[in-house]
Amino acid sequence: MAVPGPVRRLAPGLGLAAAGVFAASLVHLALPGVPMLTAAVVLGIATAHTPWVRTGVKGLCRPGLTLAAKRLMRIGIVLLGLKLAVGDVLALGWATVGMVFAVVGATFWGTWWLGRRFGLPGDQPLLIATGYSICGASAIGAVSAVNDSDEDDVVTSVALVTLCGTLAIAVLPLLHGPLGLTDAEFGRWVGASVHDVGQVVATAQTAGADALGESVLVKLMRVAMLAPLVAAVAIAARRRGRANTATTTARPPLVPLFVLGFLAMVALRTTGLLPADALTAASRAQELLLAAALFGLGSAVHLPSLTRTGLRIAGVGLTAWVLIAAASYAGVLLTA
Repeated sequence: MAVPGPVRRLAPGLGLAAAGVFAASLVHLALPGVPMLTAAVVLGIATAHTPWVRTGVKGLCRPGLTLAAKRLMRIGIVLLGLKLAVGDVLALGWATVGMVFAVVGATFWGTWWLGRRFGLPGDQPLLIATGYSICGASAIGAVSAVNDSDEDDVVTSVALVTLCGTLAIAVLPLLHGPLGLTDAEFGRWVGASVHDVGQVVATAQTAGADALGESVLVKLMRVAMLAPLVAAVAIAARRRGRANTATTTARPPLVPLFVLGFLAMVALRTTGLLPADALTAASRAQELLLAAALFGLGSAVHLPSLTRTGLRIAGVGLTAWVLIAAASYAGVLLTA
């Protein structure tokens, strides 16, 4: 039986992405402090620069890797909604919820302003601000999907946010004692300041179960802000006529379908109807899908091209990293 053309075209790249996810899971098993999603990005970048593989990555495998980076990213974001229930947000208390809103707002606008001031090209200021303030590479993928962002801007932003988030895993636990934070306060600080969910878990678990629980709740509160942010970007893109559309005359929906799916999953989780086994399976599927998407994004990174804005983007990244850490620390102290 003949294999359909689309399958033949996509299979090599999807197969490579699956292999990358498997390798990333092995890295995480061997080094638990390294989140699987972080490993997936790094392995994608490494694969794209391996001499005997990179030709296939750029050619035969590119359609499947692009599909993974875009479509699988959206499915993973939808499933991410199952991690959050409305009751979890209310349990944080209004002071903590207000703190999270303030930190996200300050980080987003501060990082966007820095990116513009440093002269970063294209959508990099917007994407980096999104990644820092919401949930790392997942948020960058969501915003770039509705803003029709250039692929170079996307992969550069993902690389920077992943690097700084990984840096937090090593640095923040060293500041736990010197900053005088209790375990719970440290968890809230980590949840409010570290970019990716996996990086939050890797950082907070160093301070025990209380810190881990607080960090995840605060982090998921930030994740919940992804939906209104993406909707706002979609509206702005629609007005500018820059959204990613199938034809030149079609207009995108005000709220993308995957954002509605994310909100639907939050509502479903809030009902309490899903058994624990289903939530565990969905969480695992979400992690695998996002790992495949991030491997695909990483495989599109061209390191030599990053040197064009190397010093500027490093300056934005480190300054924004200090900004979100300081704003989060102040927020935790004010709401303690």
